[in-house]
Amino acid sequence: MSSSKNLFDQVSKDISKIITTTYSTSFSFAIQLLDRRLREHIYSIYGYVRLGDEIVDSFHEFNKEDLMKEFRKITEDSIKYKISLNPILNNFQYTVNKYKIKWELINKFIESMEFDLKKKEYDEEAYKEYIKGSAEYVGLMCLIVFCNNKKGLYEKLKPHAIALGSAFQKINFLRDMNTDYKLLGRVYFPNLDINKFNKEEKMVIELDIKKDFEYALEGLLISQMQGQCFLFDPQNNVGSSMSSDN
Repeated sequence: MSSSKNLFDQVSKDISKIITTTYSTSFSFAIQLLDRRLREHIYSIYGYVRLGDEIVDSFHEFNKEDLMKEFRKITEDSIKYKISLNPILNNFQYTVNKYKIKWELINKFIESMEFDLKKKEYDEEAYKEYIKGSAEYVGLMCLIVFCNNKKGLYEKLKPHAIALGSAFQKINFLRDMNTDYKLLGRVYFPNLDINKFNKEEKMVIELDIKKDFEYALEGLLISQMQGQCFLFDPQNNVGSSMSSDN
């Protein structure tokens, strides 16, 4: 970043952090467990995806289709020109360009948000595609940051990160099922009649989530075995181990 832009870039980082801490206390707490060198980029990614989520979930009195079109355009422009007058996008583009996050991941997230503008019920295929863009690929953006462009490590952990993102999103669907249906008219789980939802169906969903978490845990064990640790070490004030091996 150029020195003449440093102040704006710092403000952009601060605003991404404010967005994160304001909208998600639990996620903000989890970020504090990360190595300090990783935190600002995770704030950056969360701040960005929160903007997209707010368009489809909160801005009911505005034209959401127009807002989403503008969101897509300013995302593309900010990455291309390496600047945006929107502080959230300015910070996000820096993370994207620094870590070379692929457009495929970002585009899939935007597509999932566009789904929310059109779809109210999901079949099995659409359900999987929505989770892929709204959670799994967002998790992969974070994984790229964690792995610091170490492609070998990224490829080993990729399926486990996907499982973790999937598990968290399914928990969100389950937690917000009533609100999503009553306020937004959405039902994400395929082939489910929410008016007849019962304990047996809930248990099937919970077992599916459990399976995702178990596979995600295997990825954490792999990272530890390879000497990778992305967590904060209070004694050293940095991550306890940041291996540079590929």
